[in-house]
Amino acid sequence: MRPLEGLRVLDLSRVLSGPYVGRMLSDLGADVVKVEPPEGDVTRNWGEERAGLSGFYTQQNAGKRNISVDLKRDGGPELVAELAERADVLIENFRPGVLARFGLSWADLSPRNPRLVMLSITGFGQDGPEAGRQAYAPVLHAESGVLARQARFNELSTTDVVLSVADTNAALHGLVGVLAALQLRERTGVGQHVDLAMLDAMLATDDYVHHAMDDSPIEKLGGQVFDTASGAVLISSEPKYLWAQLRSVHGLVDPTPDGADLATKIACRRTAIAEWVSGFADVTSLGPALEAANLAFAPVREPERVLDSPTVRHRGIAATVDDRQGGTRQVVQSPYRFSDAASGVRGGAPHRGEHNAEVLEDWLDLDGAAVDDLSGRGVLGADDRAGGPWPR
Repeated sequence: MRPLEGLRVLDLSRVLSGPYVGRMLSDLGADVVKVEPPEGDVTRNWGEERAGLSGFYTQQNAGKRNISVDLKRDGGPELVAELAERADVLIENFRPGVLARFGLSWADLSPRNPRLVMLSITGFGQDGPEAGRQAYAPVLHAESGVLARQARFNELSTTDVVLSVADTNAALHGLVGVLAALQLRERTGVGQHVDLAMLDAMLATDDYVHHAMDDSPIEKLGGQVFDTASGAVLISSEPKYLWAQLRSVHGLVDPTPDGADLATKIACRRTAIAEWVSGFADVTSLGPALEAANLAFAPVREPERVLDSPTVRHRGIAATVDDRQGGTRQVVQSPYRFSDAASGVRGGAPHRGEHNAEVLEDWLDLDGAAVDDLSGRGVLGADDRAGGPWPR
C-alpha cells in the first residue's frame, strides 16, 4: 500500500510551489486532481515538449488527474466548490483575495467541508503590509538575503541562483504543514487552513540567518572548489580544518611569509592547497588522499551529467513514465523509501481536461449528460488530445 491511499487532493495551484506539493502527495498515494484554467498552466511552455507536454510541467504534474474549469463562467466556481466538499486537501498559490472573488476562499469552503485542509502558499502571507505583492522564487531569493550573501562571498556581481529554492522550500514546508494538519484532524475531526509564506520558508531553512538575529559577522562554511588536472572538485570543509588536515596527513608546507596579515595567510594557504590538488590527474585519483585526511569531497558534476551518478542509478532516482506519444520519458522520483510501503510516480503527466468526465463521476457522481452540459456551457474545457486511463 501507499501511505496516503484514499486521500483526495484538489490542486488549484500552478507553476512550482503548489504543484510540487501535489506531486509528492500523488507519489505517496493520494488521488490528486489538478484543476487547470482554459489557458493552461504557464509551465506547459517550459522545456522540451512531447505530445504537447513540456518537461517542466511533466516533472511537477506526473501521476495527477486533470480537469479544466473556467472560473469566469457561470457554474465554474460552484463546480470547484462542490469538488472541495469532497476533498481532504486543497492546494492553492494565488495571491490573497483572488479565490475569495470566486467564493472559494477558506472562509467560503470550510463551512461546506469542516474537515478540509487548505494549503495557501504566497510570497508574504495571507495578511500584512506586503501580502498583495507578486512573488516568484527570484523575488524571495533577493528578499531573504541569499543573493547578496552569495555575491559577497564569491566577490561577484549579484545574480539569481539557477534553482527555484524559494518555491521548493515553500513546497516542502507546505507538505509538512498539510500532513501535520491531517494528523490533527484525526484527533479533532476538524480541518485547518495552512498559511505558508515563501519568505517564512526561506528564513526557516537558512542556516546563516542566526547572524542577522545576533548581528554577528558572517563566516562562510561549506565547500571550497579546486581544479584537478581533469575537472573540478569540491572539498566540504571549513578553511582552517582543511589546511590543518592536509598539513598533518600530507605534509603541506605553509608558504606564508613571516609577519603576513591574516588575509595574506589565507590566500597563501589556499594557493598551496590548489597546487597540491592540481597535481592529481582527476577526482578519482585525488579521492583516496582526501579520504585519508578525513575530508568529504565530490566532483563538480556538469548538470547534463547528473544522472550518471552511481547513486542516482542505484536508487532509481530517474524514473520512467509514459510520454503520451508511444514512448517513455524520465522524471525525477520522489525521495521517500519506506520499509513496508510503496511510493513513487504513478504515471505520465495529464493533458488539460483529460479526466473531466472521470473525476466528476468519481467525486460528484455526475453522469455523461451532466458533463456534456458543463462542456457545452464552456465551464469545462480540454485539449484536443485523446487521453488514456489514469493509472490506478
